[in-house]
Amino acid sequence: MIAPSLLSADFARLADEVARVADADWLHVDVMDAHFVPNLTLGGPVVEAIARVSPVPLDCHLMIEAPERWAPGYAELGARNVTVHAEACTGDPRDVARDLRAAGALAGLAIKPGTPLERYEDVLRDFDTLLVMTVEPGFGGQAFIAEVLPKVRRARELVDTGHLTLLVEVDGGVNADTIEQAAEAGADVFVAGSAVYGADDPARAIAALRARATAAAAG
Repeated sequence: MIAPSLLSADFARLADEVARVADADWLHVDVMDAHFVPNLTLGGPVVEAIARVSPVPLDCHLMIEAPERWAPGYAELGARNVTVHAEACTGDPRDVARDLRAAGALAGLAIKPGTPLERYEDVLRDFDTLLVMTVEPGFGGQAFIAEVLPKVRRARELVDTGHLTLLVEVDGGVNADTIEQAAEAGADVFVAGSAVYGADDPARAIAALRARATAAAAG
């Protein structure tokens, strides 16, 4: 699954930019609060507007403090998947997952490059997606951190052996080269920003990324 990141789009033309990626599987929307991460992007009213015009489901990635307070609201605004950061949760992340599912969305848990997966393996039984950050969260255009791929492999192993039932997602520095590494490691969903929105033809870029990932996953 390819999820173009709206962070790399032209914010002055959001409706048009959303339409340009109609061939994607999800549209990745980064919500940043300038507290959990140093950047500030967009919030609920803009997400609601995007949801009204998006031809594909929204994948909302909340890089915010106290996500348990705000996450269900994004589900109610129409997001298909809402991901919160394990490091930002003030309580049990499973409570957020329960609230997100009750609000009608898939529940996602994100971990930073330096956060051990093992710490959250039991918690992940209550989630639908795991987002392994392949860059430090907060800004687009960073280089892919291949050193986190063992976490992707471990998550894939847990899914394949029946210990977990979820989609494994990667976000950060994904392009035509790095997507093959992530797919070989076992990722299911690939967030790509400039690799899609920086292309002359986003639809062709999405198709090429999907083909590379599919081929790499097949070995």
